[in-house]
Amino acid sequence: MATYVRPQNWVLSEPIRDAFRSRMRRHRCESMHEDTGDPPAAMTMIVAWSRSLSAYLFLCLYVLAVGPPALVMARLTGRVRHLFGLGYAGARTARRILGVRLAVRGVERIDPARPAVYVINHRSNVDAVIFEALFPHCPRLRVIYKAEMGKLPILGSAMRVAGFVPVARRDRDQAIAAVDLAVERVRAGDSFLLAPEGTRNPGKGLLPFKKGAFVLAIKAGVPVIPVAISGAAETMPKGRYYVTPGTVIVEIGEALAVDGLSLEDRDRLADETRARLTAMLSHGTGDWGLGSRD
Repeated sequence: MATYVRPQNWVLSEPIRDAFRSRMRRHRCESMHEDTGDPPAAMTMIVAWSRSLSAYLFLCLYVLAVGPPALVMARLTGRVRHLFGLGYAGARTARRILGVRLAVRGVERIDPARPAVYVINHRSNVDAVIFEALFPHCPRLRVIYKAEMGKLPILGSAMRVAGFVPVARRDRDQAIAAVDLAVERVRAGDSFLLAPEGTRNPGKGLLPFKKGAFVLAIKAGVPVIPVAISGAAETMPKGRYYVTPGTVIVEIGEALAVDGLSLEDRDRLADETRARLTAMLSHGTGDWGLGSRD
């Protein structure tokens, strides 16, 4: 009578069978995605739009609710500190609704007692988180903003009352007057935030720098501090109206002194700042274990 001998590799059959089944399941999933137009990607967009609309609605209601009484209080008391606190709280809440995380490094380079001109790169509307990153460490931070934004209901008035300086980019005389006004504010103890590219950059790298920020720093005799923003364009590139969740990385660089510089040196100062920002952006997505996250 013949004796059946089980093959020695019989113990491998079960793992092989499981691996085969797993591969078939992956194949079916991939086929489904190809046949239905990648539902996960579509769902991601739907969620992003939902969060974006929720954040926009929150900001509108928040500004309508707290803006008018805050402006009245500022005009009656002559104090504007509460405007910044309310703005900070609203911006932070909207960012969290959008699912955008903020990572900041280099805050030890900010001296709140020393005015400075902070210079940023600009690729996205989400770059507005820079105010949230800097304000807790530089409470006298102000902004030179596009004059068109002054037409915004409530916000336009709030920016003027808070000491922000409007600039008409196509009016040279008004632009010079805006820089001179900012110089007076800096000498009184304020710091200013500017984007010398002048507009959002739709691509990588940096657009040519306008010289206003560097004229301001030289005239006021305060340092220029480059601040690199990475990740904002990935969450909301120029031309898109919704925000996808992600992490925005802010790195505050070493100050560039203007001691001994004259207005003839503004191009050199701009070139050096540009080189610093370029170097910072080249490693902006590296290891952030030492940076603060929110």
